[in-house]
Amino acid sequence: MTQTETDRTGINRWKTLDKDLGRISRLELATQYVARPLIAPGLGLAFIVLVAVLAAVFSGGSPDRLIVIAAAAFGAYMALNIGANDVANNMGPAVGANALSMGAAIAIAAVFETAGALIAGGDVVNTISGGIVAPESLADSSVFIWAMMSALIAAALWINLATWLGAPVSTTHSVVGGVMGAGIVAAGLMAVNWPMMGRIAASWIISPVLGGVIAALFLALIKARIEYAEDKIGAARRWVPVLIAIMAGAFAAYLALKGLSKVVRVSMPMALGIGGVVGGLVWAGSVPMVRRQSEGLENRKKSLKKLFAVPLVVSAALLSFAHGANDVANAVGPLAAIVHAVQDGGSASRVVIPLWVMAIGAAGLSFGLMLFGPKLIRMVGGEITKLNPMRAYCVALSAALTVIVASWLGLPVSSTHIAVGAIFGVGFYREWHAERRARMLGLQKGKAVAVEERRRRKLVRRSHFLTIIAAWVVTVPATALLAGGVFFLFRLIAG
Repeated sequence: MTQTETDRTGINRWKTLDKDLGRISRLELATQYVARPLIAPGLGLAFIVLVAVLAAVFSGGSPDRLIVIAAAAFGAYMALNIGANDVANNMGPAVGANALSMGAAIAIAAVFETAGALIAGGDVVNTISGGIVAPESLADSSVFIWAMMSALIAAALWINLATWLGAPVSTTHSVVGGVMGAGIVAAGLMAVNWPMMGRIAASWIISPVLGGVIAALFLALIKARIEYAEDKIGAARRWVPVLIAIMAGAFAAYLALKGLSKVVRVSMPMALGIGGVVGGLVWAGSVPMVRRQSEGLENRKKSLKKLFAVPLVVSAALLSFAHGANDVANAVGPLAAIVHAVQDGGSASRVVIPLWVMAIGAAGLSFGLMLFGPKLIRMVGGEITKLNPMRAYCVALSAALTVIVASWLGLPVSSTHIAVGAIFGVGFYREWHAERRARMLGLQKGKAVAVEERRRRKLVRRSHFLTIIAAWVVTVPATALLAGGVFFLFRLIAG
């Protein structure tokens, strides 16, 4: 073989090797791409298994420890789904307004959700385990255990489906529907606390409408007093500290009711007093802060966004704390009731959440948010209506005030309904305001905008509106039917 032939052979050999290596590289990339969607479910499954192992340790030598282990696994699954679906309502507006990156939002939410669950969580558990179905109708501990297990499974499956479909649903109503459905199959229609269910049904309308109205009113205030003022920066220096103080006072009152009630009894007037003092102090501190931030800003609308960015981030963190305090019970309420029934032989008269059960809920909320939350955060933050820091702050402020008012009135409202309702309220107000301005400008210029053109200028995506409303309406009946079916299967298996 000549030298030329040898070189040519070597060259050909290297070309073949390059092609083979290229195929292998493409195969590796394809494998990584295919495997990537499986990473989050795999980590979620590992979390559920870890929780089951921990439940086996903490349940001790109980003869019914397998029930506790199974309930803990389903409770972890439920907590993951709540983190994936519900937490988006708190962080979505801040992300949609570009005040937070997705990574920062997830990190802040994880910390504050966990803190809220561990510090102030657990007050709603007795309502979930004993307020929906009459406790005496489930006096048999085995019937009570399987009813709670059915409710937990049904609610978790429904929230998982809703997250997959991209619909932010109420986790509170999911659990309530599950308990109701299992209770009906276990003890009949008369076992259900129908007045309570009537109040919950009323909250489907009250909470989103109230959230939307309050958010729209604050947006109208910001537009009238700040955006359209001749001296926008001067107006912002007067009004932004007031808006920050209202948010701080509202959360101080809420946290006084939630957290201090575990140490000392706090009445609503006392909580409002605490909120007023905190709001006044925060206002005094906000005045110089806003003045410093506004120095050198141009007198235009775009400059105002900077003044709302920090308050929006703080409000998102506080909303996450409040959500962790309130909605952790949706994940561990049925689980705590099962543990109570297995270990103490009681039903639902009074349930105390063990610390390890609360830790499962707190960790599950954060873990579910990190693994599965970005999809709904993007949808809530940017796909319903366009948000900027001012609009997003109105949403957060509305959510805080509505939750406090509802807690005071004893209404079982959903934080999901309130936050999403506030986003729709902001969007529909923008539509109304834009059309009103278009008509006024048309009259001034003597050229009216055509009706067809005004109809085309929609600032709220109607497809999301209809999908979300449908999911809200279906949640309680869907989880009730699903829980009833699961309980019926349990009864067949048990013989």
